[in-house]
Amino acid sequence: MKIHHDGEKNDCILVAVEGRMDAVSAPEFETFLGNPIDEGALKIIVNFEGLDYISSAGLRSVFVIAKKIQGKNGEILVASLHDTVKEIFEISGFDTIIPIHESVDSALETL
Repeated sequence: MKIHHDGEKNDCILVAVEGRMDAVSAPEFETFLGNPIDEGALKIIVNFEGLDYISSAGLRSVFVIAKKIQGKNGEILVASLHDTVKEIFEISGFDTIIPIHESVDSALETL
């Protein structure tokens, strides 16, 4: 998995994730997003356009980050999910916890 900072817009941190998020790579996701939240970030958009696969461990990491930022009255949004990843989010009920958007631009419009 590759994860990188994709800039900032409207006081929102943009992050892009590529590859596979599984038990091996999920902790990296938690650390990468946990640090800015600890430093006060309250708005994050995660672009999953390049994410091909997410395991239950990956979902758990997304949940941990969502709870962490929501606990500080912040918000995390996800965008550009491939059909299979989007289906996993929907089947697991994560789409009721974390807003899913068709694109980063549409996510930015809601903030």
